[in-house]
Amino acid sequence: MAAVKLAFLGLGLMGAPMARRLLAAGQDVTVWNRSPAKATPFVEAGARLAATPAEAAAGARIVFLNLMDAAATEAVCFAPGGIAEAPAADRIVVDHASIAPDRTRAIATRLLAANGTRWVDAPVSGGTRGASDGTLAVMAGGEAADIEAIRPYVMAMARNLTHLGPVGAGQTAKLCNQIISGSLMSVIAEAVRLAQNAGIDAARLPEAFAGGFADSLPLRLFVPRMASGNHEPPIGSAASMVKDLEAVLQLAAQTGTPVPMSGLALQMLRLTMARFGADAEALMVHSLSEHA
Repeated sequence: MAAVKLAFLGLGLMGAPMARRLLAAGQDVTVWNRSPAKATPFVEAGARLAATPAEAAAGARIVFLNLMDAAATEAVCFAPGGIAEAPAADRIVVDHASIAPDRTRAIATRLLAANGTRWVDAPVSGGTRGASDGTLAVMAGGEAADIEAIRPYVMAMARNLTHLGPVGAGQTAKLCNQIISGSLMSVIAEAVRLAQNAGIDAARLPEAFAGGFADSLPLRLFVPRMASGNHEPPIGSAASMVKDLEAVLQLAAQTGTPVPMSGLALQMLRLTMARFGADAEALMVHSLSEHA
């Protein structure tokens, strides 16, 4: 892996473990976070701290973003002190956030016009555990040469990186991923609740289903949390999944695609937030059916 300067912006639930893996791989990393205090452990681990996104991007060959949504990504790129203010020299931004494909393409076009920075949309799947273990699945959209340039560094954080097409293709694939993941949350919650109400040990369902058609990584991850009611540390927020499923419905309307299961999963997660609060973990969808 060639030694190049990297920057990582956004040290939240997913960004923090991903940035740690880059540092553990011996990479030269500058970090920035909206709340600077969160960056302290990374500085102690050898990263440099930038005061602004522009400062972080200056001199960096690859800039990784892991922010909450499109609004946060646009602010980091175009607000005062944003990446657009940093002179570009063969720079690639790799955006790991989940953003609607059309919004991604608009941001990429605007940043390229501003200072020549190229864009790869690279949303991930695998949750916080995958980020910590380096087993994330990365879906990428962008130019083939840019994908290959970032691949060695992404693979320090992931199990696989798949190039699916031009900018926006990665985000489209992520929405397909969220149809499956979001729907599975509600389906698995239903199975766990039925097991509990019928008097069997729901926590043993993954063991019972191992090797069968119902076996899956989500089943093995979700069932223990649902059965025990333990949601710490969170795997992912209901709000984030709601955002993604709303984008699914928007893209489905644009393409004339029926997505009835996505619509149901979205409403279940909205109910989860209504009952348990805006910060509810997505797997708390299981608790909606709890007897009073």
